[in-house]
Formats: sequence, structure tokens, C-alpha cells
Amino acid sequence: MAEIRQSGNIRTCKRRIAAKFGLPLVIALCTAGCESKSPARIAFIAQTDGTMNWEAAHVGAEIAASRTGSAIYWNAPTREDDVEAQIALVDRVVDGGYRGLVLAPDQALALISPVRRALAHGIPTVIVDSPLPIPAGGNLIYILNDDREGGQMAAKRVGEILHGHGTVAILGINPDVTGTLIRARAFEEFLVEHYSGIRIVDRRMGSYNFPHEQQVAEDTLRAHPDLDIIVDLTSPSVDGTLSALNAAPTRRAIRVIGFDVTGWPIFQRSPSLDCVIQANTLSMGREAIQLIHSRLNGQTVPSVVDLPPKLITHANANSYEVREMLSQDWTLGRRQWSSSQ
Repeated sequence: MAEIRQSGNIRTCKRRIAAKFGLPLVIALCTAGCESKSPARIAFIAQTDGTMNWEAAHVGAEIAASRTGSAIYWNAPTREDDVEAQIALVDRVVDGGYRGLVLAPDQALALISPVRRALAHGIPTVIVDSPLPIPAGGNLIYILNDDREGGQMAAKRVGEILHGHGTVAILGINPDVTGTLIRARAFEEFLVEHYSGIRIVDRRMGSYNFPHEQQVAEDTLRAHPDLDIIVDLTSPSVDGTLSALNAAPTRRAIRVIGFDVTGWPIFQRSPSLDCVIQANTLSMGREAIQLIHSRLNGQTVPSVVDLPPKLITHANANSYEVREMLSQDWTLGRRQWSSSQ
């Protein structure tokens, strides 16, 4: 009965407002009330779908969405090199009435125009993992993997393994992905400063094409039979190198240091894999949704956030911290989820 009386009081109030101020104001008030209760739709366009690192980002986004009352639309190309598909997804989001956009760009230059279009439509946009050549500020926010620290981590690991003396090859330098250039530069600078007895004997360009990366690794192994360590700056490069080593084992033990592998379990793939330097994409997803929510509510947010990567070895691969960071249960924190939201 209390609910009926309350409903009657609301209807009486609406009639009084209508009589005094007119029907248009009543409609506007009702519309505003409904809009305030509807969740903000935020789109997350990842580099690709179904991989460990981006499913972890999905987990983080859903956790933040459950806390902020947002609704996540998740989509991604089926391949990391399908830049046209990612551009089409961003354009669809811009035209779809979404309140925010999170994007993990497959290519730095190609995504500039779609992102600028989103910003021109007033859509708060968070770029995660690797930056675009557009300055942050206003509605453009960066949540980046600290690639400089990642490069230094790799260099320190190389120094520990080789005790200051040996040979290294760097594979997977992709000029379309800004983060790989930062990693390579930081790696080399740290070696020059701290380990002058370690020589970099080869540097190879990389791509998202696995057969190409395997061929590059095979060529590198043939050209440098005395090689000690290979540092792979991208996941396809890691896969190509491990495949090359598994197919044609070398006489000497060559260690592999990789970045951002996409499958679990990590170290069962090859005995040559020494460690992985993994971006914390779960935290990226969580922070991105939270920052968009804060921006939509008029709060001040940082323009750039750097998140440190995690060095994963045989010793800590099964730790709670690592397993939580790489969680792929994107239903965590939500009762229901739908890609059509």
C-alpha cells in the first residue's frame, strides 16, 4: 500500500507541475530522470580477441564497469594485423552513441584519424598499452605499459644470465608499434651503460605475421651460431623464435626473453624460454573504464598513466599475483555480460 500511495503522490506532483509549468517541462524532467539511471555505454576495442593479455584487459574493464554502473561493449579484430577492421570498429563506435572509447591500437599512424574523429564528437577516449603520435589532454587519455622499464628489465635479466659477457639478438622491432621502439632503445641504452661486455650482434624488424617471424628467427640462428640470448619484443616474435628453436634445436643452449605472450601456460611451450615481461593489461582495462567514468562526471583525471610490466619467470609463474593479473574470467564482478550491449 505504501508503494501505491507513493506512486499516487508522484502522479499528483506531476499533474501539479504540468498545470503550473506546462507539459514540455514534465517530459524533460522525466527524460532526464530516465537518462540518469541508464548505464553509460563504453566501447573497448582491443588489438585482437581471444588472447591471454587482452582477455585480462576484458576482466579489468568488467570489474570497473560493475563498480561504476557502466555497460561494456567489447570487440576486436580477429588478427592483430587487420588494421582496417579495427578502424571500422572505431568508426562504428563513434556513430553508435557511446559515451566513451577505450582503444588498444594495432598501428600507431593508421588509428590517428579515427581517434581524432571520436574526440571531435566529444567522446572521452583512452588509448591503452602503446601510444599514438597525438598529445594527451582533454578527452584524450593514455594508460601505457611502461616500455622503458620493460626494456631495462630485459637488459638486467640478460646481464644476470650472461654475467656481463656474451651476445644478444633483438627481434620484433616493429616501427608501427611505438612501444617496441621504446623497449629496444631502453634495452640498448641500459646494456651500454651497465654491461659493456655484452654485444648486440643483430637487430631485426618484426611484424604480426608468424611465418615471417619464424623465418627471421631461423635466419638469425644461422647467421650467429655463437648466439647466447634472443630478446623478442612482441608476442609473434616470441612464437616465431620458440618455433624455430623447437624445430631445429641448436648445439648450444640459447635463452629467450619475451614480451607479452598470448597463451597460458607460458613455460611449457619451450625449455628455451627464460622469462616473459608482461604488460599488466588487467589494470589497464580497469583504470581505463574508471577514468572515463570520472571524466563523464566532471572530475579531473590524469592525462597519462604509466603502468609497470611484470617480470614472469619459472619461479613466480604460478603465484597468486601473476595468475590474478592474467585472469581470463571476464564475468568477474558482473552477473551478466553481453557483446551486444
